[in-house]
Amino acid sequence: MNRKTYKAGICLGAAALAAVMTFESGTAWATATAESSAAASSAAQVTQASAAGSEPASTAAAVEGSEEAAETSAQEITPPKIAGLTYDHAMELDSANQFDIFYYNDGYKLIDIPVSGEYLIVPDGKQAPDGLSEDITVIQQPLDQIYLAATNAMSFYDKLGCLDSVTMTGTDESGWSIDAPVKALESGSMKFAGKYSEPDYEMIVGNGCDLAIESTMILHAPEVQEMLESLGVPVLIDRCSYETTVLGRIEWVKLYGALMNKEDEAEKIYDDQKSVVNSMQDFQNTGKTVAFFSINSDRSVVVRKSDDIIPNMISLAGGAYIFKDLKNPGSNSASVNLSMEEFYKTAINADYIVYNGTIETPLSSVQDLISKDNLFADFKAVKEGNVWQVDKKWYQSTAEVGYLVTDFNTMLTGGDASTCHFLQKVES
Repeated sequence: MNRKTYKAGICLGAAALAAVMTFESGTAWATATAESSAAASSAAQVTQASAAGSEPASTAAAVEGSEEAAETSAQEITPPKIAGLTYDHAMELDSANQFDIFYYNDGYKLIDIPVSGEYLIVPDGKQAPDGLSEDITVIQQPLDQIYLAATNAMSFYDKLGCLDSVTMTGTDESGWSIDAPVKALESGSMKFAGKYSEPDYEMIVGNGCDLAIESTMILHAPEVQEMLESLGVPVLIDRCSYETTVLGRIEWVKLYGALMNKEDEAEKIYDDQKSVVNSMQDFQNTGKTVAFFSINSDRSVVVRKSDDIIPNMISLAGGAYIFKDLKNPGSNSASVNLSMEEFYKTAINADYIVYNGTIETPLSSVQDLISKDNLFADFKAVKEGNVWQVDKKWYQSTAEVGYLVTDFNTMLTGGDASTCHFLQKVES
C-alpha cells in the first residue's frame, strides 16, 4: 500500500507500524480506547507527560504545550501526486495526527489515513481520473446511502446535520446510548443492516450503499471488507480512537465534514469544543488522584495506560491519574489488566475512583461495587464517598468528548454533579 508514514517529522518505523496493527476485541468502548497509536504526535506527548509524571503539571501549561505542538504538526507535508489533478491546498489541522486531507482542482479531495488507506472523494457528476493507483479507494459523491458500523462517528453525522445520509447502521436500537440513531431506527429512516462482522449484504447492496464506514474492528474480519469491496461498496476505516488527545479525537469531525462537503459546519463544531478545552487553562492543579477502571467477570480489573486519553483528560481537569507510569508491554492496547490485588495496592489511596460504566453494567450503588469485591470497602474514595462512574453514552458522543474534562473538574472540585454531561456520582 502506498502510504505516507510520517507527519510533522515524526516517523513510524517498521516496529511501530507492526504495533498499531495489534487490536483488542470487545465492546465499542474497549475498541475505542484500546486503539492508541504507537506514533503519537508531539502534542499528545506534552499532555501525556503531565498525566504520567510523578508531579502533575499545571493545566494551563498542558494546554499551552499542546497548542505549541499543534503548530509543529501543522507543518506543510508533501501532497500525493495524482495524474490529471492539480493540487490546491491541504486542510489545516490543529491536533489530529491520524489523517490528512488534500484538496485538488474541481472539488476532488484525498483523505489519507495511516494504515487504513488513501481515499479519493470524487465530486458529484465527475469521474475518477484515469490511471489512478489501485491503492487509492474511490468514494463517489453524493453520499446519501451510508452504512455506518463505526459507532463513534454517528455523533459527527448528527452534529453536521447529515444523519439522513446514514441510512444503515451496524448497531441496533439496544446498542445505542445516544438519542439520534435510536429515533432514526424507530422511524425507519435508518435500518439495522447487521453488525460489522455479519453485515446484511443483500440490504446494503439493495439500498445502493455509497460507502461503508468501519472501525478497525473490521480488520478482525478481513473477508467482510473484501466482500463489500467486491460488491462495489468502498470501505473507509476510521481511526479516530487512535488519537490520544481530546482535540485530536474531536477534530475527526473535519474528516466527515469533508466527506459530506460540510467543512464550514465541521470547523464550527470543532471550534466550539476547542473553546471548551481552552477554558481548562483556568483549572488549577487540585493535587487529587483518580483511578479509572472496570471489573471483568473473572475479577480482574481493567485500567488505562498512563498515556491514554483518559489520564490526559484527568490531568487537564486538574487531577492526577493514580497509575503514574503504567504501560502495557508487548501490546498496543490502551487497556491493562491487573489482578484485584495489584489494583488494590495503588488505587486504595486514590482520592476518587471512577468506574467505567461504558464497558460493564453501570453501578447502582456503592454497595454494588463492594459486592464485586469486598476489598473495595477499604478504599479511601469509598470511605469518603468519592465513587463516580462514566455513563455509556460517552463513547458514542465523540463530537462532544471535551465535556468529560469539565466533568472531571466538577468532580475534583466538589461541584454540582447534576451539571455533568457524562459523569455520575455513585450514591451509597
